[in-house]
Amino acid sequence: MHVTAATGIIFWFRRDLRLHDQVALVAAAQRAEQQGRWLLPVFIHDRAESAPTRWGFTRMAPHRRTWLTSAVDALAAQLRVLGSDLVQLRGNSVDTLVQLVRTLGHPWLVCEEIAAPEEQAVVAALLASGVNVQTIWQSSLVALEELPFDPQAVPDTFTTFRHALEREHVQATRPLPPIKRLAPLPSHALLNAITVGHEERGGADHVLASEPWPDDARSAFPLGSSGFDGGEQGALQHLQQYCQRRLPDSYKSTRNGLIGVDYSSKWSPWLATGALSARQAWAAIQAFEAEHGANESTYWLWFELLWRDHFRWLHFKHGKKLYRARGLGEAPVPSHDPDHFARWCRGETGQPFIDAGMRELAATGYLSNRMRQNVASYLIHDLGCDWRAGAAWFESQLLDYDVYSNQGNWLYLSGRGTDPRQGRRFNPDKQAQDYDADGSYRALWARAT
Repeated sequence: MHVTAATGIIFWFRRDLRLHDQVALVAAAQRAEQQGRWLLPVFIHDRAESAPTRWGFTRMAPHRRTWLTSAVDALAAQLRVLGSDLVQLRGNSVDTLVQLVRTLGHPWLVCEEIAAPEEQAVVAALLASGVNVQTIWQSSLVALEELPFDPQAVPDTFTTFRHALEREHVQATRPLPPIKRLAPLPSHALLNAITVGHEERGGADHVLASEPWPDDARSAFPLGSSGFDGGEQGALQHLQQYCQRRLPDSYKSTRNGLIGVDYSSKWSPWLATGALSARQAWAAIQAFEAEHGANESTYWLWFELLWRDHFRWLHFKHGKKLYRARGLGEAPVPSHDPDHFARWCRGETGQPFIDAGMRELAATGYLSNRMRQNVASYLIHDLGCDWRAGAAWFESQLLDYDVYSNQGNWLYLSGRGTDPRQGRRFNPDKQAQDYDADGSYRALWARAT
């Protein structure tokens, strides 16, 4: 169905489910307001994310879907407060957006840029279908134009990258303030037209029923408990309490912890959905430093956010090469043992430290950075499995799955990425002695539930 009317702007939310530091949405809103046009916020629940992987499991398990859905629902509520709304559609992103654009009279589609092959292919397919698309980069700590080099010439090793930024005194980009006003929605006639031919549409109504919040008191990231809801307000409240309790002062000394909420910043699940921007997180730490002073721990938070940036710029430089079986080098295609992999996923390898980590991941959708390195190393170097299978399992399970960091870290540990040491094997017995000397973590996760 085609409706003739003054066209407007569709803003497609992807992994930027917030109103603060929203470079792309601000650009879309300004364009709509200047031209006297409507603005329609949209989110697509893409069926591809529920499809089975080549490894035999769904791309998005219940924990991660619940977390994402809570962020989407919270965003919809925020938009309604501004007199707007969030149209939620379900289906293939390309087909759904092409149909939506045709229904609404061929408006421009604006969205954030995601520099990963699958996400870029979606935009390319939209362009090939005649959709006018404007993508805007916004997910990095440092803006693209503030880099001291072209992103396609980023140093491959993190240390060289970090030194280059610090030598040039590159600072994080200041976050934009929260959006307070948006252009009006399309007319009721246009909104009603969206229901024709689409699989499902939701505004105030949910498109997908949320999975129940998991209830596991052992979790280091207790979804659904006070302070751990998925929306932007939850993210900002968590950031505020983290600083108010002066936890940034101890980050470096506690970051390798395994049990409890406070051993690390726990920003990553909100960063992954975009409910929190990296720039907003760092601005809070800068304010903390101004009040309490900078130290090695606050610097280490900067250090970790730069790692996140580095994996993003590596995608600009290497693109699809990061997704090859041999990675960036010429190593042979990795071997794979389906039985070993299945036992690893279930936490039944027989190695108590590794099994504890895999049980925590399956039960909660979260795992400490220290344990992520250990379980990934064990799968690759001890069980002789394909690193891509492990990366796919993490994509399915992790609340804080981020396409850039997930791919970069698995390549790094496999020796097929940019690690100058060409692979890192962690000795699980030594790691258990160093980080779980009293066995409390292994005892905590000795059983699955």
